[in-house]
Formats: sequence, structure tokens, C-alpha cells
Amino acid sequence: MSNGSEFRTCPITGKKVFAATQNLVWINAVTAVVFILVGGIMALLVGLTRWPAVHLLSADLFYRFLTAHGLNMLVFWIVFFEIAGLYFGSSVLLNSRLAAPKVAWLAYLLMLVGAVLVDVMVFTGKATVMFSSYVPLQADPLYYLGIILFAVGALIGCAIFFGTLAIAKAEKTYEGSVPLVTFGLSAAAIIAVFTLACGAIIYIPTLLWSLGLITNLDPGVYRLIFWGFGHSSQQINVTAMVSVWYLLGALTVGAKPVNEKICRSAFLLYILFINLASEHHLLTDPTLSPYHKMANTSYFMYLAVLASMIHALAIPMCVEVAQRKKGYTKGLFEWLTKAPWGEPGFPALIFSLFIFGFIGGITGVVYGTEQLSIKTHNTWAMTGHFHGTVVGGTTLAFMGLTYYVIPLIFRREIIGKKIATLQPYIFAIGIILIALGMGGAGTLGSPRRHWDITFADAVIPFSFDPAVLFFTTIAAIGVIVAVVGGAMYVGVSVLSVFFGRKMAPNEAKML
Repeated sequence: MSNGSEFRTCPITGKKVFAATQNLVWINAVTAVVFILVGGIMALLVGLTRWPAVHLLSADLFYRFLTAHGLNMLVFWIVFFEIAGLYFGSSVLLNSRLAAPKVAWLAYLLMLVGAVLVDVMVFTGKATVMFSSYVPLQADPLYYLGIILFAVGALIGCAIFFGTLAIAKAEKTYEGSVPLVTFGLSAAAIIAVFTLACGAIIYIPTLLWSLGLITNLDPGVYRLIFWGFGHSSQQINVTAMVSVWYLLGALTVGAKPVNEKICRSAFLLYILFINLASEHHLLTDPTLSPYHKMANTSYFMYLAVLASMIHALAIPMCVEVAQRKKGYTKGLFEWLTKAPWGEPGFPALIFSLFIFGFIGGITGVVYGTEQLSIKTHNTWAMTGHFHGTVVGGTTLAFMGLTYYVIPLIFRREIIGKKIATLQPYIFAIGIILIALGMGGAGTLGSPRRHWDITFADAVIPFSFDPAVLFFTTIAAIGVIVAVVGGAMYVGVSVLSVFFGRKMAPNEAKML
């Protein structure tokens, strides 16, 4: 481990890359890729089981693997990658040494031990409680301990980020305001502190309950505080994803925001309002008043939606301006047709924008309203929505960034550049099919989280619409395609990080 004072100067960006930062970015990013591999395997098994033509797993294994899929993809993969992003956005982008590298390694170990504990409990059948683990469902105490350790480790990682910002400001390692990407990551870290604190807070009494030290745990209180962690995890992802969009725009076409003040104000709206949308999970819950629910899932939520609309317009605008400055001015769309579609970062950016905005974002606004949330919340349509946001939006953006982090930070050449270029297209097509298939089946009444969508063994007669089978098949094909795209990402990333050609100290080559 480095003491944090050793650094090299990046020949591409001219930024200082401290050894401690590089090592911590490396270990967190590589660990994230391991967890997306685990989550992707679970996705394939669960998807093939939901497809009646295959119906692969038993009910017990289905729910066990569905629990593992949600935790590994939504929490472990994304949060490990986000911690790597926080270290990059504070230390590298600000030319600063990282605050307390040894403590950052402790944070990583806490997260790793916690994630492994959770997976072991789930895979051994001791925590088949789904992602939400609603009380009175009870898991092994080690499951709750694992989540607490992970949340505490991630909280420490956020503290390291804020400490690095303070060091950079005190040592004047940058001029003017922090870069927009760092500002956006700061917003994500602020939301993360609230989110992870909720997770630690609610799982402490749940741990004591599972140990038998508490006999009565109020399910309503659990649901309220849990969703401060459960859905707010996605709000961290949204904010970090938007920051990555701006970074990908700069890396791929040299795009700069036309009006940074408006973009920064949109991040501020995220901090103030985006977590309020978490309450759409509680719209049928008797513990909250109707007026409270309507205010949170309409007026306040719309201010967070306004922030996303600002970013959705600002990012394509800055890409267009950058392209037109290069001379691509013929017609309305030459700037787009002459964009670097042959590099992995640009299609990852565009598909992430499109899927998040037109599939995940629009359905989120619709399903987040009180009347429609009640109708859709426990159907497969809701699952299609968050696959559009978490996977089509956040995961695809993070994948695109990885192809630039490997040569910039790890100083390794990408192995399989043609595969890397094709990967965002394949993954995006798969996710679009998944979201559309789930949305169509859910609209026709296909239930969420159910092992057998046909209800063939149902005690109560169920009116099954045969058209559900068509949409389920679309979703299953999408799962297979997306898993292939995910496997391409994991393969290229792992091979490049461990076996890619080491770049010369002064070699200024992006891809």
C-alpha cells in the first residue's frame, strides 16, 4: 500500500494519478466486475425460469437466485464501481492525494466481507428473503450483519471522498470550481450518505430481531426505513450515471456543457427531491396519509424529474455543439452520424441516455403516481421499469466508462477492441427487449417475482391472458442477448486489466 504521496502524471489528461488512488480504483472496479458476473449468471437462470417454455429452476432455487440477482446487481456491482468512481472523481480529477488511504482499504474490506457474507447466506438457503427482505420474513443473522458491514464500508468510502475534496481545496490543487463531474459525484455521495445510513439503521434492529434479542419489530417502520435504503440506492445510481454521461461526452467527443450553472442546479434538485420518489413503494401502505403520499409522489417527485429533463437536454446539446465545432454542420444530424460510433464509449452513452429516458424514466414517472403505482407495482411492468433505469441506464454507462478507465488509470491496452465496440450494442438491444417484454406482460397482469407466471398450480382460479406468453418470450430472448453482452464486457475488462499490454509511461493513447 502506498502512503499516498507517490504519483505519476497521466500523459493523456495531464492529471496526477496517485499510487494509492490507482490501487484503490483498481481493486474496487475489479471487485465490481466480479459481482456483475455473479449477478449476470443469476439473471440468466431467473430469466429462463420465468420463460414457461424452459421453466428451468425449482421454486426454492428460483427465489434464492432472484434474491442473489437483486443484491449483486443493484447493490454490490454498482456501489463498488461507484466507490471507484468517487476516488477517481476526487483524487484524479482534482490532482489531489487521496485522504486516508489505509482507511479506504478498511472500507473496501468491510464492503467485501459484507457482500461475501450476504451471498453465502443467500446461496446456502439461509436468506431467501428477496431484495426487500420484508419483516416478518427472517434470514440468518449473518445476512443482516453482512449488509450492515457493507453499508458501513461504503459510508467510509463516501467520507474518504469528502475528505479528499477538503484536501484538494486546502492544498489548492485545482483552480475555480470543482469540475462538473466531481460536482455531480458530490451530489451522488450526499444522497449515498442518507441511503446507506438508512440501510445500516434499519438492519441493526433487524439483526437483533433475528438473534432473538428483540421480539417485536414493527413491519411498517421496517418498510418505511428500508425504502430509504432500497429505492434510494437507485437515486445514487442516477446521479452517478449522469456524472458519467458528462464524462463520457468529454472523453468521446470533447463535449463541454453549454451552461454549467443550469447543470449544477439540476444536481442540486436531485439532492433535495430525488429520494422522495422512494415512497411509491408505500402507496398501498396504511402507515402514511393520502396527502403525504400524493405530495411526495407528485409535486416533489416532479422536481427530481425536472432535473433529469435538464440533463437529458444538456448532454445531447453539448455533444452536438462539440461535433459542429469540428465541422460536422451539414443538415440537422451530420454531427450525430459522424460521431464516434465505432468506439465503445459513445454508443454506451447514447443508448444509456435513450433507455434511461424513454423506457426507464418515462415509466418511472407514470408508475410513480399514486393511482397507477397501485395498479402496476406488483406486476412485471414495474420490473421492466427498473431494468430500464438500473441496467439500461446506469450499468451501460458504467460499462462505457470502463473502456477508458483501463488505459487511463490501469495503463493497460484494451484486449478485443472489436468486441468492446460491439458490446454496448448487444447489451442495449438485450435490455430494450427485457424492458419491453416485462412491461407488456406486466400490463396484461403478469405478476412480479412469481416462479410460475401461468399459475398452473394456483388454488384460486386465475384468468391467464395467452398474450403474456408472447411478451415473456420477448423478455427471455432479451435476457439471453443481454447476458451475452454482459459476458463480453466482463471478458474484455478482465483480460485487459490482467493481460493487456502495459502502456509506456509517456504513451498518450486512449483506446
